[in-house]
Order: sequence, then C-alpha cells, then structure tokens
Amino acid sequence: MMSMKKIIGVVVLSVVASSATFAQRFAYVDTEYILKHIPEYLAAQKQLDALSVQWQEEVDSRFADIEKLYKSYQEDQVLLSEEMRRKREDEIVLKEQEAREFQRQKFGFEGDLFQERVKLVKPIQDRVAQAIQTIATDQSLDIVLDKGSEVTFLYANPKLDKSNDIITKLGYKPDPSLADK
Repeated sequence: MMSMKKIIGVVVLSVVASSATFAQRFAYVDTEYILKHIPEYLAAQKQLDALSVQWQEEVDSRFADIEKLYKSYQEDQVLLSEEMRRKREDEIVLKEQEAREFQRQKFGFEGDLFQERVKLVKPIQDRVAQAIQTIATDQSLDIVLDKGSEVTFLYANPKLDKSNDIITKLGYKPDPSLADK
C-alpha cells in the first residue's frame, strides 16, 4: 500500500511532467537552506528552543513534585483516616490535572509555544515567500517547488535550484556550507 506521501509525490511529479510538455518553466528552492542564512530566523529558533527547555523543566518539576506527593501518600496511607486519605488523593489528582493543563497550555495545539513560533517565524517566512514570488515573476517561472517539503525529489537538476537567488534577494550572501549534503 502506497503511503500518502508517495501518492502526493507521484501526483506532483505527474503534474510537473505533464506541465513540462506545455512548456511551463519550473524551479525549486530549499527553504531550510534559505532560512539558515537569515540571522533573525536563527535567533528566533534559539529563543523558541530556550522557551521549550524552560517550560519542559517546569513540567518535569511539577510531575516530580506529584511523584513525591504520591510516594509520601503511599508511605502514610495505613496511618491516615479515610477522610485524610481522600483529601490527599484529591490533592494528588488536582496537582496532576494542573500539571497536564500547564503542559497542554505550553505545548498543545495552538499553545504558547505554537503562538510564539507564529509570532517570531511567520514574518520571516512571509519575507521568504515574497522573495520567491518576486524571483518567480522576474524569471517567468510557472511553478516553484520546495525541496524541503513533503514532496519527494527523485532527481533535481541543480541548475533549477533558485535558493541562492532567494537568499541574495533577501539581502544575504549564499553560503554553500549550509546546504545539506
């Protein structure tokens, strides 16, 4: 059974192959390579990584505290009245719920980390997209594919790679050492 990625790749390659017969011009870019040239992007990534580590440490700390509470509860359980047991169990359950909610708030779908990524990275991605659009228009390209996306490149002629043009358009100097080998 073919995976969805392969099916999409075959469809894209079919479209590209059929559009080549209609004399459409296409090129590709490597957005990962382009983004490695942008200091603001690298700074944003460092900032996001630091936030992620900070929040993960907080999550780990909360769950470690819960583990201590649970062990203490287990040690004291036989000495506690039914009411005290229930109170301590409720406290542990509440702390677990709070820790999970904190984790979801920071790392969940559209959580704080996602929102921060959008705030820091989206303007940079928009600049790259605008530069790609400008290069495509200037060079009369009909299709521009992203080498770093889900589409599988079985072969790509390096002459069609416009990544360095995009980097130059953004005001940076291409550095081949940043390319994936």
